[in-house]
Amino acid sequence: MSVSFPNGPAVPEIGIGTWFLGDDPARRDDEIAAIRAGLDAGATVVDTAEMYGDGRSEELVGEAIRGRRDDVFLVSKVLPHNASKSGVRRAVHSSLRRLGTDRLDLYLLHWRGPIPLEETVAVFQALRDAGDIGAWGVSNLDPDDMAELPAGCATDQVLYNPIRRGPEVDLFPLLRAQSMPIMAYSPLEQARLLEDPRLAGLASDVGLTPAQLVLAWVVRDGDVLAIPKAASVAHARQNAAVLGTSLPDDVVAEIDRLFPAPRQPVPLEML
Repeated sequence: MSVSFPNGPAVPEIGIGTWFLGDDPARRDDEIAAIRAGLDAGATVVDTAEMYGDGRSEELVGEAIRGRRDDVFLVSKVLPHNASKSGVRRAVHSSLRRLGTDRLDLYLLHWRGPIPLEETVAVFQALRDAGDIGAWGVSNLDPDDMAELPAGCATDQVLYNPIRRGPEVDLFPLLRAQSMPIMAYSPLEQARLLEDPRLAGLASDVGLTPAQLVLAWVVRDGDVLAIPKAASVAHARQNAAVLGTSLPDDVVAEIDRLFPAPRQPVPLEML
C-alpha cells in the first residue's frame, strides 16, 4: 500500500518518526544508523520538527540523509509561536539549514496557537510558490479548526492508535471527504501498547511482532501514514517490514473489540 497526497506523490504507509531522537549524544551514531536502515528498507518518509530537541532532531536527520536527499519525503513543523508572517519564514529557513537541504516536501503547523490560521497559511502558500516547500499541512487540529482552513491543506497529523481512536468519529470522515490523507504520530503510544499481552497473543498468531501488528492496524484503511520512531537498526527494519502487510479481517475485528472506538466525538488528544 501507499498513501497519496493531493497533487503530490504517493509515499509508503510507514515512515520514520524522530521525536526524542538527537537528545542523547551517546546514541547519535545508533540513531543515524536506524534512520538509514529504515530508508534502505523502504520507509522513505522522515518526520521531524524544529521543536524536537530544539533543532537537534533536524540536525540528526540532516546527517542521516546526507547524499540521499532525493530518496526522502522530508517533513518538518513550525511551532505555533513562530507561525506569524515573518516567523514562519525565519523558522523554515532555520530548519532547512539544520537539515542541510534547500526544500521540505511537507511543512506543518505543529498545533494551533494565537496567530490566525489565515496568516500562517498565506506564508505557507508563498513558500510553496517559491519552492521552499512542496506542500503544507497541519498537526493536532480538530474538525472545527480544519473547517477554517482554505483549500490546499495536504494532511492533518494527529495522535492515533488503538487506544486513541477519537479521530475516527468526526475528524477522519471530514478529511476523507476531502481526499486528505492522515498522518498518525505515536502509533505505538510510545511503546506502551507493546506491553499489552492481548496484542502480543494476536501478533504471535499472525507471525508479527506486537509493534508490527499495531502498525498494520493503524494503516489498515490505506489513507493513513504512520510515523513510528525507531532508535535502533533492528526496530527500523521491523517497522519497515510492515509495508504491504494486510491483517486478516478477524484480527482487525478482534482489535476493534478489545479497543473500541468511542461512540460520540471526544476532544482531540495530544501527547
